[in-house]
Amino acid sequence: MAEPSKFQHGFVQFFLGALVLGTTLCVVGGAGAFVYGWNGWNKAGPLQTETSVIIPRGSGVSTIATTLEDQGVIEDALLFRIMARITGHHTNLKAGEYAFTPQISMRSVVDKIERGDVVQRRVTVPEGLTSHQIVKIVNGTEGLSGTITAIPAEGSLLPETYSFLKDQDRAEIISQMQTAMKETITQMWPSRDPGLPFDTIEQAVTLASIVEKETGVGEERKRVAGVFINRLRMNMPLQSDPTVIYAITKGDMKDDGMGPLGRRLLRKDLTDTDSPYNTYKYPGLPPGPIANPGKASIDAVLHPEQHDYIYFVADGEGGHVFARTLTEHQNNVNEWRKIRKSQGQ
Repeated sequence: MAEPSKFQHGFVQFFLGALVLGTTLCVVGGAGAFVYGWNGWNKAGPLQTETSVIIPRGSGVSTIATTLEDQGVIEDALLFRIMARITGHHTNLKAGEYAFTPQISMRSVVDKIERGDVVQRRVTVPEGLTSHQIVKIVNGTEGLSGTITAIPAEGSLLPETYSFLKDQDRAEIISQMQTAMKETITQMWPSRDPGLPFDTIEQAVTLASIVEKETGVGEERKRVAGVFINRLRMNMPLQSDPTVIYAITKGDMKDDGMGPLGRRLLRKDLTDTDSPYNTYKYPGLPPGPIANPGKASIDAVLHPEQHDYIYFVADGEGGHVFARTLTEHQNNVNEWRKIRKSQGQ
């Protein structure tokens, strides 16, 4: 067998040298690219002022990168996509509104979005407000869009704190409240105490709304509910002042600091207001809720305290005094009148 010629030997040496050089260049180039990417990933970004950016639901890493670049949060969407994939952060990025500080790095941006560290926009609805009052709150909340013009059914909104995105439609917030109320009462209804003097979910919400308006003291709710349960069983009028107020206002309460009527409730209101909501004139439950009750008041009417009280009156300290007989109640009322007189009322 003939030995390789000098040409062949030289070619082999050249090829091996070129292969070594090419491999070296690839390694050096790859290392250089990684260093470049890593530095770009961690260095201060171009943002000059705090900026809020909304990441829509269903956005992938490419859409997010483009959005961030368009808003000036990052300067290289391609680098963001590549580094997010290399570091494994691209699979769990969450939608929402994010506030980014000046010069935030890409790494900090993706960490924030992965954590779901969104801008907290909330609207809080207290227990016992009417639907008119809740609509006023929602319409007056900044950061939402649209206007609520139709008043939802009384008792259909669950008082809670609700989170929302910037420019979310106000109608969506009302829908969330309605869904929350339906889910809450549907879940609670099957576990109600046996033998309650009402038959439907609607009646339970109606009674819960009366309890809600009668007391703001949490530990009293079940006792107040027990009083009304006892009265319903006796076919005795509920005689609840808030029902008369609702009969007069239809839920559109005054907000001038003078009470829901803009004045004190008068005795003639109790006797002269001819409405099925006036529980001084008509026994049993009114035709519907007089407000939107919270979970605690709904629970109170489904699981009322067992007792033989049928009267209660304010005690002057935010709570109530309960009585079993009319004589006891009249004595308590006299004490309450003395307290009011001492307070200049």
